[in-house]
Amino acid sequence: MEISTDKERLDVELIHRFLAEESYWAKTRSLEQTRTAIEHSLCYGVYEDGRQIGFARVVSDQATFAYVGDVFVLDEFRGQGIGKRLMEVIVADPRLQNLRRWVLATRDAHGLYEQFEFSGLRYPERWMEKTAPDAY
Repeated sequence: MEISTDKERLDVELIHRFLAEESYWAKTRSLEQTRTAIEHSLCYGVYEDGRQIGFARVVSDQATFAYVGDVFVLDEFRGQGIGKRLMEVIVADPRLQNLRRWVLATRDAHGLYEQFEFSGLRYPERWMEKTAPDAY
């Protein structure tokens, strides 16, 4: 298994297909939105024998803040520690060191992210959001 930050290697069609058909958070995202999100994010492709099997992206100013999103491993490769290895690579990325805050949203992977010191919002009374009507 290999993890790469080379965007040229990403299988954008596979990423979009997963997000639109298998995720709970991006079912209404267009292919163009997926392409734009990739273009403006730090991206991490996971590969097995040259085939992409996972993905994650981070939106960050690389100084103070990072949002981790669109994290997935194809179903047939789950349960092998790939998600954990992917998060290890992300939090160790030299571009993302000494940030004041990391955030993410998850419905079902709290156990994974807790291993990397993610927890519920420390000050939820300070956070506000503006969401689209169909936001997860």
